[in-house]
Amino acid sequence: MTRRRKIVLLITTVAFAGLALGAVRAHDLPKVATGFIADVLCSETFVSGLDIRRNLTETADAMPGAGLLTWAMDYQVDRARKDVTVTLFGIGRSHAIYREGLGCTLEHGAEIADVRLPPGDRQPALLPEIAGPAVVSPQSPELSAALDRAFAEPTSPPFRRTRAIVVMKSGRIIAERYADGIGPETPLLGFSMTKSVISALTGILVRQGRLKLDGPAPVAAWTNPDDPRHAITVDQLLRHTAGLALGSSLQASLGSAFEPVNRMKFVEADMAAYAASMPLATAPGTVWNYHDGNTIMLAHLIRNAAGGNPEGALAFARRELFAPLGMRHVTLQLDGAGTIEGSSEMLASARDWARFGQLYLNDGVAGGRRILPEGWVNYSASATPNAWVGIGAGFWTNQGDSFGATFRVDHGWPRDAFFAKGTIGQYTIVIPSERLVIVRLGRSPNSPPEADGVFDLVRDVIAATRAKGKVAGMD
Repeated sequence: MTRRRKIVLLITTVAFAGLALGAVRAHDLPKVATGFIADVLCSETFVSGLDIRRNLTETADAMPGAGLLTWAMDYQVDRARKDVTVTLFGIGRSHAIYREGLGCTLEHGAEIADVRLPPGDRQPALLPEIAGPAVVSPQSPELSAALDRAFAEPTSPPFRRTRAIVVMKSGRIIAERYADGIGPETPLLGFSMTKSVISALTGILVRQGRLKLDGPAPVAAWTNPDDPRHAITVDQLLRHTAGLALGSSLQASLGSAFEPVNRMKFVEADMAAYAASMPLATAPGTVWNYHDGNTIMLAHLIRNAAGGNPEGALAFARRELFAPLGMRHVTLQLDGAGTIEGSSEMLASARDWARFGQLYLNDGVAGGRRILPEGWVNYSASATPNAWVGIGAGFWTNQGDSFGATFRVDHGWPRDAFFAKGTIGQYTIVIPSERLVIVRLGRSPNSPPEADGVFDLVRDVIAATRAKGKVAGMD
C-alpha cells in the first residue's frame, strides 16, 4: 500500500469513527494512540531493557488497526533524560518520563506528582523459593515439547511472539523458557493482569478491616446519599458492575481508542478524579461492563486507606504482598497525580507473576501466614452474573455457565481454572486440581482466541505433568 493510500485510509477511518462516536472522542485519538505507545516504549525500554524497535513492531502487530497509525508516528528516546516522546503526524504529542523505581508516567503539560520511593522492605520472603537462579529446563520431554510449541511461530500472521513461560507444579518451577533478551529477572508489563494484583491488595485491606465489600465505596465525590453513585460498592468495582459511563476496555484495537476510558488513561493526569466525575450509564449492580475505570477507583481507595499518599500506597503493596511472596522485580507505575495505575501498569518478572499465582493456589496463605482473607480466593474465582467472558472479582474464571468459561472448558481447560489476564497475550493461570500455575507473557493479538497458543499450552502442560506424575508414582 502506498503512503498516499495509507493516509487516505487513516483519514477515512478517523472521519467515520468521529461521525459515529462524536467529535470530542475523535479529537482524543492522536493523544490516546501516542500515549499508549509512549507508555509501552518507555516502560519496556527503561524498566525491562528491551529493544525499542522490536518492541514497537511486536506491540503494533498485536493490535488490529494499530499499523494504520504507528507508521505515521515519530518517536524520540532520550536515554540521558530517560524519557520517550511520540507524535502522530506531528500532533497528539505524548511524553512519558521514567523515574528510578517508579517506572514511567505520562506527562500532560502539568508537573507530575513528586513521589519519593519508599525504602526497600527487608522482611524475609514467606513463600518458599520456587527455583534456583538458573533457568529451569523442562523436567520431561513432554514439557519440552509443550514449550517448543508455545514458542513456535506460525508461518503467517497472526504471530505468537511468546516472551516468557513459567510452569510451576506444587510450588516449584518445572519448566521455563524466555525469548532472546529476556530472562528470569526481566520485568515485563502485565497490562490488565495488574487488575488481579489490585484485587489482592483490596482483599488485604478487607482482611484488615479497612475496606468493606458491601456498602458504599468510600469515594469523596460519591458521599452524597442523593447521588446515584453513592450506591457503588467495592464488590461492584471488583466485578465491573459499578455502572460508570466510561465505555469498555475489553478490546485492544484502533476502534477502542475512542472509548472515554482511554481518555482517562492517556489524556488525563488524575485518572481517579476523572473516573469519579463520570455519571452512571447503568444502575450499580445491574449490568456487567468491563473497563479500567473500575480498577482505577480501587487503586484510589487503596491509596486513601494506606495513608493518602503515593509513598504509603507503594509501601503497603511491598510490605503486605510483594515482600512476603518474594516478588523482587516489581514496578508499580503511577499516573500524573501519583496514584497507582492499577488497571494495567505493573511490571514484574515471569517468576514474580508465578509467585503471585502460587499465593492463590495456596488459598491466600504464604509460609503459614494468611495474606488474603479466608475465602477470598473462592470469592475472586466466583462467577459474576452476565459477564459473558467469564469473570469473577478481579480474576477471569471458568466457574459458571458463561460463554467464555464454556469455551475454555471445551478447549481443554479444567473447570476450576481461574486466571489473571492482560491484553495481547498475558496470563497467570491457576489450576488447583492440577496444583499448577502457568505464566505466559508475549505480544499476541486478542483475536482469534487461539492466536496466542495458550489453549494448546494449558492442554500440553496438563498432559505432560500427568504423564510425569504417573511415571514418578506421584499421582
